[in-house]
Amino acid sequence: MELLLISLASLAAGFVDSIVGGGGLILLPALFAIFPSAPPATLLGVNKSASVWGTISATFQYAHRVEMPWHALLPAAGLAFAGSMVGAWVVTQVSPDALRALLPLVLLAVLIYTLARKDLGRDHAPRFSGRRETAAACVLGVTIGFYDGFFGPGTGSFLVFLFVRWLGYDFLHASASAKLLNVASNVAALSLFAWKGHIWWHYVVVLGLANVVGSMLGTRMALKHGSGFVRVAFIVVVSALILKTGWDAWVRMP
Repeated sequence: MELLLISLASLAAGFVDSIVGGGGLILLPALFAIFPSAPPATLLGVNKSASVWGTISATFQYAHRVEMPWHALLPAAGLAFAGSMVGAWVVTQVSPDALRALLPLVLLAVLIYTLARKDLGRDHAPRFSGRRETAAACVLGVTIGFYDGFFGPGTGSFLVFLFVRWLGYDFLHASASAKLLNVASNVAALSLFAWKGHIWWHYVVVLGLANVVGSMLGTRMALKHGSGFVRVAFIVVVSALILKTGWDAWVRMP
């Protein structure tokens, strides 16, 4: 029964994550609820070991249907990997408590801005090209990669928002581009969790397959309905992130 429940949660997480990120809102609480006595690092490792396969699947699906600026994204993905590694090391030296309290406010600002700009992410009109686009994507990759390794919540949503707001992508292209960077930062985190022995390998195959199925369903829906649908999903996920991170930071804090 435990495996069935977390597999369903992994499928739902893959569905949400493939569209706009935020799958951890579903799978992580399920893992903590079903395995309350397990070390948090182990449950985080299980979450990463499942979600990385769905994110890889979504990246391949988007790449076949959406024009991807590989010249910018591949270097950015490499820096996202490096940034995530550095962030994961820094969190062993510095507490992220201040960031935990600030995060809901940052997400709220992102949500208000998105709601106020009705045309935000509607049209795909990249602001940069060539080396400038590569440089902008690399800054985004190393910064958000570091954040993912150091803290994590909302990484996918931040990537989508910044691709839309800073690089001028529509929500569909932003979501597709964000997936590749998210894969890189997830692989970095997963490598560290595996090295530290924080992964239950006997769950990886089943949860990974469930996540891939959810990811395939979500990606197809995003491709079918386009940027308008992804924008609505983005607003819903960011709203849920505000509630979740606000509760963790201000209500449930020790």
